Amino acid sequence: MKHKNHRAAYNKILAKQSANSFFDELHRPLNKSTGFKEADQCLYCYDAPCIQACPTSIDIPTFIHQIKTANVMGAAHTILKENIMGGTCARACPTEVLCEQACVLNDDAGKPVKIGLLQRFAVDHLMAKDASHPFKRAAQTGRTIAVIGAGPAGLSFAHRTAVLGHDIHIYESRDKAGGLNEYGLAAYKMVDDFAAKEVEFILDIGGIDIFYGTSLEQDLSLNDLQEKYDAIFIGIGLGGTNDLGLDGEAMSGITDAIDFIEDLRQTDDLSSLELGQNIIVIGGGNTAIDAAVQAKKLGSPNVALVYRRGESQMGATAFEVELARKNGIAVHLWSKPITLHGKNSIAAITFEHTTIKNGKLTGTGEAYILDCDMLLKAIGQKLDGTNLQGLATKDGKLVISENYQTSNKKIFAGGDCVLSGEDLTVQAVEDGKQAAIAMDIWLRDN
Repeated sequence: MKHKNHRAAYNKILAKQSANSFFDELHRPLNKSTGFKEADQCLYCYDAPCIQACPTSIDIPTFIHQIKTANVMGAAHTILKENIMGGTCARACPTEVLCEQACVLNDDAGKPVKIGLLQRFAVDHLMAKDASHPFKRAAQTGRTIAVIGAGPAGLSFAHRTAVLGHDIHIYESRDKAGGLNEYGLAAYKMVDDFAAKEVEFILDIGGIDIFYGTSLEQDLSLNDLQEKYDAIFIGIGLGGTNDLGLDGEAMSGITDAIDFIEDLRQTDDLSSLELGQNIIVIGGGNTAIDAAVQAKKLGSPNVALVYRRGESQMGATAFEVELARKNGIAVHLWSKPITLHGKNSIAAITFEHTTIKNGKLTGTGEAYILDCDMLLKAIGQKLDGTNLQGLATKDGKLVISENYQTSNKKIFAGGDCVLSGEDLTVQAVEDGKQAAIAMDIWLRDN
């Protein structure tokens, strides 16, 4: 009865609320006063290491200096010309291990400049203005390009190729653009429907049409697209999810963490979500942290995160792990699931302690059981290779050249679906930008 009363009380709070209205900001944004004060901390380094640490090579000292001199619109332009999704990256990218970790102020045992917050300050300022798009299209080339996927890589690619004068047709399987920015990031990182606002801003350049509800798996053929378009860009992300490989995985109460996040991001009534009393999230990346923290904030009394290795091997940053602990998440390390208990629904999980032996992860033989009425799997995603029609892959991702071309020279690719850098929004944006530049050169030669 206690659990039912607890759930009922939270449902009254959650009723008729969406994620946009319920979750508070993870970081309080800077205002004009605090923004100018923070910008004043930057030393405007020569050959600044923060630029080298930024996957999109934003000229960070310059944009901060522009803020310092009250040229906030100019700062936003400096950011966006390298990273058209600078607003999302300022909110969701792990700046603490990228540009801010490289800040020279760390060398004096001080605190780095708050680059992420300054970037958000500038970009939000520009987007709030009722002004024309900051970039203009070049003269139209007469070339039309197909883009598969309206996630960060596809949108970044589309924007840059539109600027270069090409026309873009994006085919998106869902009914909204944005990819993981819209469906997969924690709601407390993307409040006030920012992902949708950023998409609208990107499309304002013109020359980009999106066709929703159209997927490579069911509606499109690469062969047909090659006949119709001058070139193709694939930015489909990683649509498939990995399994635990244990008996009973089809029981109710077991789902993928990414699906859980999508459901809560897209519902208009959070009280309609099924939420366990004893939730276990298996995984060590940012998706696992996002799912666990949101479950706790939505009122689940017991949330645990279990990872098979140690904290230093987790994909999530130290900041994210500490965020989980601050929100009351029990973090269990060096543990792997070996048995799922339950008849029709998950009831408990047996975990075995793990260790590294001869360079390999192995079980110790020591086990323990945790009660569980909801299991969220966050153990990685994989490429859905359906209808890729023979494009070369390696380690479960598309193989691309240094010019972002697949094994078919007419087809380029970028983002999480390719073998490149980190699986981060900022890396996907960079892939899209560089692939657009490379394709433009290729098109002009062919």
